[in-house]
Amino acid sequence: MSRLQTQATLRGEATERLFIGSSELAGLSKDLDWTATSIGPPEAWPDSLKTAVRIMLTSQQPIWIGWGDDLTFLYNDPYKSIIGGKHPHALGQPTRVVWREIWNDIAPLLTKAMSGSEGTYVEAQLLIMERNGFPEETYYTFSYSPIPDADGLPAGIFCANTDDTQRVISERQLSLLRELASRAADARSVSEACERSAAALATDPQDLPFAMIYLIEPQEQAARLAAVSGIDRHHVGVKPSLTLDGGEVWPIAEAQASRDGVLIKDLKSLFGLDFPSGGWRQAPEQGVVLPILAAGDTLAGFLIAGLNPFRLYDERYASFLGLASAQIAAAIGNAQAYEEERRRAEALAEIDRAKTTFFSNVSHEFRTPLTLMLSPLEEVLSQADDHLPPQQRSLLDIAHRNGQRLLKLVNTLLDFARIEAGRVTATYEPLDLVALTSDLASSFRSTVEKAGLGLTIETEPLPQQVHVDRDMWEKIVLNLLSNAFKFTFDGGIAVSIKASCDGAAAEIAVRDTGTGIPPSALSHIFDRFQRVEGARGRSFEGSGIGLALVRELVKQHGGQIRVDSEVDRGTTFTITLPFGTEHLPADQISAGSLAAQSSVRAQAYLDEAMGWLEGGDADDRPDPSSSEDLGFAAQEIAGRRQRILLADDNADMREYVRRLLAPLYDVEAVEDGQAALEAAWRRRPDLVLSDIMMPRLDGISLLNALRSDEALKGLPVIFLSRAPAKRRRSKACRSAPTIISSSRSARGSCSRASRPTLNCRPPARSAPCGSRKRPTSSNCSTRSAAQSRASSILIAPFRSLPMPRPN
Repeated sequence: MSRLQTQATLRGEATERLFIGSSELAGLSKDLDWTATSIGPPEAWPDSLKTAVRIMLTSQQPIWIGWGDDLTFLYNDPYKSIIGGKHPHALGQPTRVVWREIWNDIAPLLTKAMSGSEGTYVEAQLLIMERNGFPEETYYTFSYSPIPDADGLPAGIFCANTDDTQRVISERQLSLLRELASRAADARSVSEACERSAAALATDPQDLPFAMIYLIEPQEQAARLAAVSGIDRHHVGVKPSLTLDGGEVWPIAEAQASRDGVLIKDLKSLFGLDFPSGGWRQAPEQGVVLPILAAGDTLAGFLIAGLNPFRLYDERYASFLGLASAQIAAAIGNAQAYEEERRRAEALAEIDRAKTTFFSNVSHEFRTPLTLMLSPLEEVLSQADDHLPPQQRSLLDIAHRNGQRLLKLVNTLLDFARIEAGRVTATYEPLDLVALTSDLASSFRSTVEKAGLGLTIETEPLPQQVHVDRDMWEKIVLNLLSNAFKFTFDGGIAVSIKASCDGAAAEIAVRDTGTGIPPSALSHIFDRFQRVEGARGRSFEGSGIGLALVRELVKQHGGQIRVDSEVDRGTTFTITLPFGTEHLPADQISAGSLAAQSSVRAQAYLDEAMGWLEGGDADDRPDPSSSEDLGFAAQEIAGRRQRILLADDNADMREYVRRLLAPLYDVEAVEDGQAALEAAWRRRPDLVLSDIMMPRLDGISLLNALRSDEALKGLPVIFLSRAPAKRRRSKACRSAPTIISSSRSARGSCSRASRPTLNCRPPARSAPCGSRKRPTSSNCSTRSAAQSRASSILIAPFRSLPMPRPN
């Protein structure tokens, strides 16, 4: 073997030992003529370089090595993804040639690493590389570590890399989407939603150098500019409006038709002017028009945006812009919903104001005729002890008692209307709240005890007097006591007055052991016209504004009211009134104080409460009139007296109707639908005469229960309703095949009840409910009304009470 062959063999073996492994770069390095480079043949390389090359080729991390004054470039297989299209030509080239586009960015770092024994390290460094024929945005974390030569001085660079490009871009885009969601979430109008969305887009000038939001105007077939980001409104590419006919430079018609993004290239040539560069030093060359799609794929507008000049408009970029457009659409949709809700609320508020004004006006109008009716009645009652028969006196008592009840309701409505309109006037004077409240509560004692309940008044001395408006405080206490009595059947009512725990306020509590309030209704218990559905009370009647008025009156005193309740255990209303006057209007504070005295107003509440009691003495509630009192002679009917079951929660009405019918029929009167159903089970009546709105079981539910009972389903039912007959008839239609609507006078109605009547069989199913088809001989039979077993109902308006037939 020749000497030259021996040397070549040795060089080959040395090269094999240096470029170890089967990777592509190991093979390329073996085949490269390193003698043509500044670092010479591999066998002449220092051991430190050889060691570094072996480590690089066997590593799975992207690594490159630069050696010598030119930093001749070596790299491994994982680094191919970083160098891109420069592979494999970059192998053996000077680093400044390989990375000429980023040389100005990395040269200072290389110089620092080569000048001493300390390396450099950077994280997520932005580098605009041209790896595939175009500049692109990249982010890398890398370190430059010096490689010493034989004498220990730096002779090369060892660089390990981590590609952070996708992480940095994804985090930036997610941040923008979060900004869009958070900034526009509180927008209260569509224009505000667009402005906030544009402000959010401005936080990512790299991905969206500029943006414009257009909203479609359906009436004009155009899109109106709503907001801009990163661009002046006077720029040539920004127009106040864009038509949808396809004649615009921005292809909005195409985006409208495709419901997808449309790419626009070479913006400068289209508009003759550069667009804003955003977060870059280079203006964007491309833009995109994206549809803003609302719910149901409805087109709400367009997002026109400039594109990152250092990124390809690929599927990932398009998906991000689609999400941004969807966020803007959601913000616009939420704002539209809020605007619609606000308009609805304003309309309801206007209705509420109109209703308040109506209540105020009607209350004023009612008070005058009520006063003119009640005053003469009171005068007659005060002088009638020796002049009027007891039966006529009872009629006057009924009229006076219910007139007082109506006046109380009118006054409540008027008070509420004044508060709503801000026209309430109050005079706050220092009062002995313990004495005043105790006096008001004591006025209920006789009524409460007559109902078999107990009344407890617990008081503690207050450290100082409380400034209250006497008139308002009476209404607060009387309303709460009346409410407690109405819904309490066992146990009792307790009123307590004491100072609060912190000593800053008076605390007044009204507790009962009544039916309680369901948790679902507690949050609405102080709302106007709110009534607890299905609550058991002494009467179904009520306006539903008593507790609402109480809360408003407490607020007028600068106080608070809260409610605690448990079903079937009872309810507690607690009022807190601050001591002092700082919380009250200075011009409404009176220095004087009047001694507590009995309230005349309490009598109206007591009269109403007495009317709820069952089995009251004649002195408490005089008997209503009979048919003879009104000038009608009762006709005696031979044979068995027919039996009527009467259900009404109003004691006056119940006794009034019972007295009218008693001369002709055996009448059993009960207080609600449940009691009526149980009475019917015990003994079948010939006729049921019922109110519709009652506690426990209302009239419609009673009817359904009777119709589902095999023994009672043919029982005739007559409804006496104070509600509009048409509305009640529509509910009854669901339970009865035949509806007979009556608008006759009271005399005519009772005349029909006391003589043979035509009772129609149920109409065919196709016949409309409430049909008035004239009966024929084939579908009618002559029978007494009380004996009729057909499923018929008479809806008698309140004004048409049945009365006996006149002589």
